[in-house]
Amino acid sequence: MKKNGLCLPAEFNEKVKAYAQIFAKFNKVHSLSNYKDISEQVLDSIKPLEIFDLSAKTAIDVGSGAGFPAIFLALAMPQTKWHLFEPIAKKSSFLSYAKIELDLQNLEVHSQKIELVDKFMADLITSRALSKTKELIKICEGFYDESTKFLIYKGSSVMDEISGINAQIYNEKNRNYIYFNIKNRGEIR
Repeated sequence: MKKNGLCLPAEFNEKVKAYAQIFAKFNKVHSLSNYKDISEQVLDSIKPLEIFDLSAKTAIDVGSGAGFPAIFLALAMPQTKWHLFEPIAKKSSFLSYAKIELDLQNLEVHSQKIELVDKFMADLITSRALSKTKELIKICEGFYDESTKFLIYKGSSVMDEISGINAQIYNEKNRNYIYFNIKNRGEIR
């Protein structure tokens, strides 16, 4: 199925609808997020697939919250094994439930902070609204090498955060998608 020029798996829309129902049900009780209509959030989550090469065997999402962007990237990238790190119990429980209900075989939920987990290499690390970019790089040490790609979803003020990082930035509305890899670790000081 094509959406905004993307070739998405046939079941993408069906699973997004199922997610919306699960989210609405859980959000009433657990206040996962203040989103009322998730369609914009879904488009925001998958937009980078139109812009950057996000091909990866193993991906990590840090601070996964209610699943934006990771659930939708996992749906759009079924060949990628996704590891979602969310230490807040109600959110990680929701993510685990969504994984089962959406039959996301390519997704694993870690109910803890990434800093506390045994390290493994990822090809792609994503995060949305978790921390400053350089702090994120620091807490992900041991999960990346110079070829690992980072995709960070940020609001309007990003330039101070990425000084010293050679990054591509794509802006749409109030969203900045920051894409980079670390070739020289000295660049992030």
